[in-house]
Amino acid sequence: MPLVAMHWEHRFRSMLGRYNEIYKVQMPKITPHMCRHTYCSNMAKSGINPKTLQYLMGHSDISVTMNVYTHIGFDDAEEELKRMKEFRKEQAEVEQKKEKPMSQKRFKVV
Repeated sequence: MPLVAMHWEHRFRSMLGRYNEIYKVQMPKITPHMCRHTYCSNMAKSGINPKTLQYLMGHSDISVTMNVYTHIGFDDAEEELKRMKEFRKEQAEVEQKKEKPMSQKRFKVV
């Protein structure tokens, strides 16, 4: 029998209940749908192509993937800006070291 959404909901509730009975620090309610949001956000943060992510999520419209399921915060934006700054720095270093192309006049065509 294939598992449907309600089976997963029940399993999550059961695991959460058992955990909260054992440990003092209580876990908040977690649903399988929250896992979809987390997966989508993590994949977007890792740099996956948005159209590929849309396909993996099964969305017919990219705006659903990017505007509803992808959650990016200030820290993520700050990290991206740092990466861009590093890239620009490395790009400038490469441009400074550019050497003139070697001459290709070694062979004569007869």
